Amino acid sequence: MEKDPLRDLRNRNLRNIALITVIVIIGLIIFQSWFGGNKTQQEVNYSLFRSMVTNGQVASISIKDNQGTGVMTDGSKFTVELPDDKSLYEPFLRDNNVQIKYEPPSNNGWLLSVLMSILPIGLLVVVWIYIMRKTQGGGAMQFGQSKAKLVHPESTKVTFADVAGIDEVKEEVEEIVDYLKDQKRFSQLGAEIPKGVLLVGAPGTGKTLLAKAIAGEAHVPFFFISGSDFVEMFVGVGAARVRDMFVKAKASAPCIIFIDEIDAVGRKRGAGLGGGHDEREQTLNQLLAEMDGFQPNKGIIMLAATNRPDVLDPALLRPGRFDRRITVPRPELKGREEIIKVHLRGKTISPNVDPAVLARQTPGFVGADLKNLCNEAALLAARESKSVVEMSDFEEAADRVIAGVRRKGIILSKEVRERIAYHESGHALLGRLLPNADPVHKISIIPRGNGSLGFTLQLPLEEKYIVSEEELNDKLVTLFGGRAAEEIVFNDFTTGAYDDLKQATKLAKRMVVEYGMSKKLGPISLAREHMDVFLGEEIVKSNEHSEALSSLVDSEIRSLITNSYKEAKALLGQNRSMLDRLASALLEKEIIAGKELQQLFASLIPETVS
Repeated sequence: MEKDPLRDLRNRNLRNIALITVIVIIGLIIFQSWFGGNKTQQEVNYSLFRSMVTNGQVASISIKDNQGTGVMTDGSKFTVELPDDKSLYEPFLRDNNVQIKYEPPSNNGWLLSVLMSILPIGLLVVVWIYIMRKTQGGGAMQFGQSKAKLVHPESTKVTFADVAGIDEVKEEVEEIVDYLKDQKRFSQLGAEIPKGVLLVGAPGTGKTLLAKAIAGEAHVPFFFISGSDFVEMFVGVGAARVRDMFVKAKASAPCIIFIDEIDAVGRKRGAGLGGGHDEREQTLNQLLAEMDGFQPNKGIIMLAATNRPDVLDPALLRPGRFDRRITVPRPELKGREEIIKVHLRGKTISPNVDPAVLARQTPGFVGADLKNLCNEAALLAARESKSVVEMSDFEEAADRVIAGVRRKGIILSKEVRERIAYHESGHALLGRLLPNADPVHKISIIPRGNGSLGFTLQLPLEEKYIVSEEELNDKLVTLFGGRAAEEIVFNDFTTGAYDDLKQATKLAKRMVVEYGMSKKLGPISLAREHMDVFLGEEIVKSNEHSEALSSLVDSEIRSLITNSYKEAKALLGQNRSMLDRLASALLEKEIIAGKELQQLFASLIPETVS
């Protein structure tokens, strides 16, 4: 953006005026302090002054503008404020033999008082004008201008080559880029490009990155703004900014407008028990009118991103506004591998770093997590003054992201370490013995920053899109492995199984209530949609099911949990020697992972069992 020389000149003039005003006020204050009276002398009130005169302590006094500077008989000086009427004190002073001297009155006292009262106000006005011009780019009347930032095509460096792991999504949005590059190919067939595309996905999946790539590939003006930039405390400002944004976009058509976190301005209208938010609803109404109102918007394509599509107003999602809704999913195994390769660019890595292995070790990670993983690994290698980033750095970085930073300051007693070793060994051994459990990849008894004193990491061999009842049952039994091992070995419990119990209870409840995996209840889903009254939804009644059915649900959940715990305890009791040997190895090495762990399992468990 080119600089405006006249605007720069005005800003410099305002800065100079403000600086001069400050200097003048400081000078007046100094003048008043130095020449407006000797403030270092003792100041007495008029009653005390009369007592001093009566006692013969005052020798002389010099009077100027009703301000008296007196000299006492011991030579010390003082000041006193005298009445306006001389007849009230002059005869009294002469009767007590006090020498009186009158000095000519000051001619600039009233001027100084006026300046001292007016100049601060003037300074505040000048500073306010300067701030408004500086922040609003020309004056308070421009407060309603759009805050959308125009990104020129030549300044965008991100392309589709920088977006990995979401190939299906890329194909959807590439259609928009093709339309902007060659509109005739679509118009000849009578096809119209979607007016709006809503990108929906969990945080960190790459929605904003995808919008940047579209801007870099389309080679058209790209307006970027956040949903929160529309809403202000002043009613009407948001609607004015929406109008201004579309005026600028029409002048630059064909172009793209991208609104990030659109849920900040697009929430359902009339929401809440106490009515709606006038400013936000006016802004949304203006946005709806501009997107598909009486005046058509040719050549303007709307892009928006959110991770809360459930709170958006239905009028915003109808055809003609956001015609296409694209879900940006969490990357799969192959997608995570491609994302890791993208983030390894520019990093000096060791030949033993295998992106495929890292992808398998990071299930559920999104693009932002994988970027953080690669950066953490590079930081760890730099901290140890390594010349390359090794696989061990990536594994430690993965542990940091999953379980937190190592807490080296915690010193555990021998008994506590033994309990933790048996607890994690119970999880790991059941994960190995149960046929439908996910394979165990790592066991650790090192305290981590998330509050855990150890963890057992199980990783699936492939992506799972559906899960069988047998797999869920084995997972439930594995969750009770830690508590069961503690009871078998130490014959008591600790609070270390708190998180396991919470996860097991949640899983058992979903199996019974949502998945219909209860023989007594049968194939029925009793899950309720809990609506939020503050999003304009109706209040759900709590008596949807009978007391007998609710009691049966509770009984089935409890039965499932109890049977799973009994199975975990029985299986570990039958393989007590394996549990002891695994815990002993874990106490010795603290971390067992990868091939070393598989070799240990092979020596402990016969092939017929595994």
